[in-house]
Amino acid sequence: MVMSAAALAAHALTDTEQRPEQRWRALLDAHGRVLAARGTGSPLTFGEFRRLLSGDLSELLPARVPAAEMEHVRLVTDDGDFEEDVFDLEQEQRAVLRALSATTRAGATPNSESLQAELDQDRVFTALKKRQNQAAYVHGRATLIENPAGTETALRRMNLPSAVTEFYKPISAAATYDRWWFACPLCRWPMRITIRSGRRSPLGHVRCLHRPHVRFGAAYTFRIPDAGRPPTLVPEPPPTRPSGPESVLFPDVTGAVPEPQPTDHHVALTRGVWRWTTIPGLIEVALHRALISRGLHAELWPDLDTYDLHVDLEVSDGGTRAYRIDVKDFTSSVLLAKKIRSDEGDAGDANWLVVPDYRASTVPMLSAVGIEFGLQVAAAGALGSQICEEAGVTWA
Repeated sequence: MVMSAAALAAHALTDTEQRPEQRWRALLDAHGRVLAARGTGSPLTFGEFRRLLSGDLSELLPARVPAAEMEHVRLVTDDGDFEEDVFDLEQEQRAVLRALSATTRAGATPNSESLQAELDQDRVFTALKKRQNQAAYVHGRATLIENPAGTETALRRMNLPSAVTEFYKPISAAATYDRWWFACPLCRWPMRITIRSGRRSPLGHVRCLHRPHVRFGAAYTFRIPDAGRPPTLVPEPPPTRPSGPESVLFPDVTGAVPEPQPTDHHVALTRGVWRWTTIPGLIEVALHRALISRGLHAELWPDLDTYDLHVDLEVSDGGTRAYRIDVKDFTSSVLLAKKIRSDEGDAGDANWLVVPDYRASTVPMLSAVGIEFGLQVAAAGALGSQICEEAGVTWA
């Protein structure tokens, strides 16, 4: 409750495109929600509330509530921008609460305000599954992963259900400079554009909203161009390519400089669908392609997405070993662990949970939770290597 209210307030505090009266109402509403959560024993003035929005989120919590992963989370960056990771954390909280609600039979019920609506991707998945056709589902799911943005003409040619195409919207103002936008070289979704003061003149900064993609090289700057001309992006220093199993799925975008595209007649997926369909889907598709290219039998989203990837391996006794893989890309490993517990493993009966290689550090903690339910956990590259070793083929 505090996180949602504070995120709303921080967005209003930093979004100068909103009208002042709208920002003021949002701040007052958020302050009231935080006061309600804190209770009468923990007063908080409006001025103190505004000050804390720029600091450690855990300081807004009531004293009786453990900070957990909210500790050291900031809502406003040092540059005065809204901290986009908070969006991921709030959506992950909702996913966990929905899972808890589904398994609750008696006792306390999760906060109804946090369950006010299903996430966009839930509606998208429902629309894709409506035909009850596996080939149509795979086509639709792959299209959302590979085409999160593009022209309106291209969208009409994608042959998606109308209930899915409604989640393609005009390019947002936050991703626009003048009349131009830039696609992330990794996920192809519009990157956020900000203008900041430089030593001599303002400087444009272009970043993917998915932080791991920024670390992989989806980060650029540009000098303010002459009126009417598009910006020319300059890439920031590239990351070091990893070695070992991680190197196979590493998305090397060195030298890939996105070209400016006009906002007119271009559309992009809503943020929720992009974050929870396109982003994890990139790992699902990359792992599938890597295994297929090595001669292994692998199937994407079997039985209308019961789980994400099925791999069959022949074993020495003439039978097969099945890898039923579910890919999860949670910003918060604690929330993912809670979801594993509330689902008592994987809701789709996967026996392997896979996280992206850039979240490999979370594997030990998630493994400790998953083992209770027979769910094994691995990073994508490590599991690909294990499967290939068992099959007698080379991974790295």
